[in-house]
Amino acid sequence: MTCRENVTVFFDGQCPVCSLEMGHLAARDTAGALTLVDIAAPGFDANAHGFDHDALDAEIHAVKSDGSVLRGMAALRIAYGTVGLGWLFRPTGVAVLRPVFDAAYRVFARHRRPISRTLSPLIRWATAARARRAAP
Repeated sequence: MTCRENVTVFFDGQCPVCSLEMGHLAARDTAGALTLVDIAAPGFDANAHGFDHDALDAEIHAVKSDGSVLRGMAALRIAYGTVGLGWLFRPTGVAVLRPVFDAAYRVFARHRRPISRTLSPLIRWATAARARRAAP
């Protein structure tokens, strides 16, 4: 199911796992419905967007076109739905499973930098594979 609204996603561009995932979403965003904002970019001002930087750094945030803010797994569900991949995250929203996925995301978010370091060979491989597929 594809979401029919624009969504702004605030993510940590210094996190290789996060950047890989956002790159995947950007590549799938043929309608231009996603705006990806790297909170680690030089000059980024969380206050200009109405947020506290520490809150944005603690977990991914998404702002829907109606102004509502989603955090954590809910933000990922809306982002994936926006690019037509909502089915991938649909199980994370099932009532009985949601608390498990939400808790797993919070653990990931808290430890994303060491996880990224551990996964760096796989991330480099996936990034290079994406670049090869995108090359003419």
